Amino acid sequence: MEFEPVIGLEVHVQLNTATKIFCGCSTRFKADANTQTCPVCLGLPGVLPVLNEEALRKAIMAGLALNSTIATYSKFDRKNYFYPDLPKAYQISQYDKPICLGGFIEIKTGDAAKKIGITRLHLEEDAGKSIHSEDPGKKVSYVNFNRTGVPLAEIVSEPDIASSDEAYAYLQNLKTIMKYLEVSDCNMEEGSLRCDVNISLREKGTRPFGQKVEIKNMNSFRAVKMAIEFEIQRQTRALSGGERILQETRLWDANRSETFSMRSKEEAHDYRYFPEPDLPPVMIDQAYIDAIRSRLPELPAQRQARFVAEYGLPPYDAEVLTASRPMADYYEAVVKEGVNPKKASNWIMVELMARLDDPENVQAFNVQPLQLASLLRLIDDGTISGKIAKTVFEEMARTGGDPASIVKEKGLVQVTDTSAIEEVVDRVLAGNPQSVADFRSGKGKALGFLVGQVMKESRGKANPQMVNEILMKKLS
Repeated sequence: MEFEPVIGLEVHVQLNTATKIFCGCSTRFKADANTQTCPVCLGLPGVLPVLNEEALRKAIMAGLALNSTIATYSKFDRKNYFYPDLPKAYQISQYDKPICLGGFIEIKTGDAAKKIGITRLHLEEDAGKSIHSEDPGKKVSYVNFNRTGVPLAEIVSEPDIASSDEAYAYLQNLKTIMKYLEVSDCNMEEGSLRCDVNISLREKGTRPFGQKVEIKNMNSFRAVKMAIEFEIQRQTRALSGGERILQETRLWDANRSETFSMRSKEEAHDYRYFPEPDLPPVMIDQAYIDAIRSRLPELPAQRQARFVAEYGLPPYDAEVLTASRPMADYYEAVVKEGVNPKKASNWIMVELMARLDDPENVQAFNVQPLQLASLLRLIDDGTISGKIAKTVFEEMARTGGDPASIVKEKGLVQVTDTSAIEEVVDRVLAGNPQSVADFRSGKGKALGFLVGQVMKESRGKANPQMVNEILMKKLS
């Protein structure tokens, strides 16, 4: 029997508001434990939560970017469960009336394009964080409530994902969209983007879903991919052996690269949802939604299509450059200086990106867009060769210096004097008689060798086009 996976993702995106979703406590990361709390987020008796409008606005922005329908009427509910880092023993979330419904994200794996449906996006508050002692002789746990009440947008996909590659592409696209919107920094290491996987297997070609398993505790997209692949293998072995898959929550063990059982999975009714009595319904009009829509930035897919149409870039170049908003901004700043769009793309993708750990940090790179544009103009006007330009770029990246000044200080101006180049060519031809003979006997590769020798002899300063022309003239 052949099986196929059915996968859905639940992604929690921490919205980057200055204060929490229902109180005025700061959301700053890495503050001293339990210093960013108040009676509201700790759920003390007699307090009343108040919705942070900025959290609402950013959730609507995210929903619009995900092609969702924004509800003009939504409400909050209490999701009841006990957990050590949940001070109220319930979480304020949204159940049957979320702020955003439907939508989709377009992904591409290989040459195949696909739409992954969005079920819903709802707002909720985050829980605190349990910290367990690593000292074997000290069996104690602590709770830090600073994160309690931080606003989350939970984005639930339809079970449209059919492989670990598709899940990875979905997460990458979702993260890129959220960062373009600037609603979250999506830093998985700091917990501002967290993902749970729901996965089941069914007999290939059939419609009914198999028993669903949820996987938690993944702190990278690579971990999500690996966990899915492990779980597909585990469930395939179990079903092939006649075992029954249990509905449960499993955790990912990064050290052993496997999942393990955490608890049996609760059904929705176990949470005893009921409307939050201390918060009124959220009622917004279409004008409010339209005002937010009008301020949306150009999104990655739109920008990618424009780079192809406006700058004549290959789709691959456009995809790489628009994967990060700061990098796309950097590229456009270079091109607006009048340089060739494809040449700018090549230099950014090959020379610049090789020196960056993260494209998001390009604004802090020593070579600013105006400097790169100046360097490319030096190549175009024949002041330096492409080879020398790489040396200059290396120095620019190290010091932040101006390209024209570096060329002048280091004496790197390209040699275009015909007689000077002829002298070098004559020396190279005299010193390489075998290569000369090879070329004249029809071995075309010999010319490339001779050109290389001339460039080496001139320390890369000779104009390559002139070198080729003079060599061909003398060899014929």
